[in-house]
Amino acid sequence: MASYGISLRLKGPIVEGRGPAIVKAMTEVAIEELADYTRYEVLMQLDSVLQHPTGYYESQIVKDRVAPDIYSVNDSGVIYGPWLEGIGSRNAPVTKFEGYHTFRTVRNRMAQKAMAISEAAIARQMGALE
Repeated sequence: MASYGISLRLKGPIVEGRGPAIVKAMTEVAIEELADYTRYEVLMQLDSVLQHPTGYYESQIVKDRVAPDIYSVNDSGVIYGPWLEGIGSRNAPVTKFEGYHTFRTVRNRMAQKAMAISEAAIARQMGALE
């Protein structure tokens, strides 16, 4: 009876132990893309609601990395930011202006879009692995 030897060599990121690092990198990219898109959404919302924009407030909208996996999209602490948002001490009943609610509107919108944006970011990265 004849005997045949088979040599098998497995290779790839999982077998080679690179899987966890790749998953971590993909997660970081997806989270950063979410922050970028959130900033974009805030700017588009401001573009549609601001009555007399000067460009200054929009220029102060930034994404800040506050932890390895957490970003904050904010207005850099512009003094009249709370008033524009509608949460300042000078909003109603002091004035009739109730604020634009930009950040709250975008937060709700991003809650609906976050999964799709993350999945698309990860799919692009998976394509790069092949």
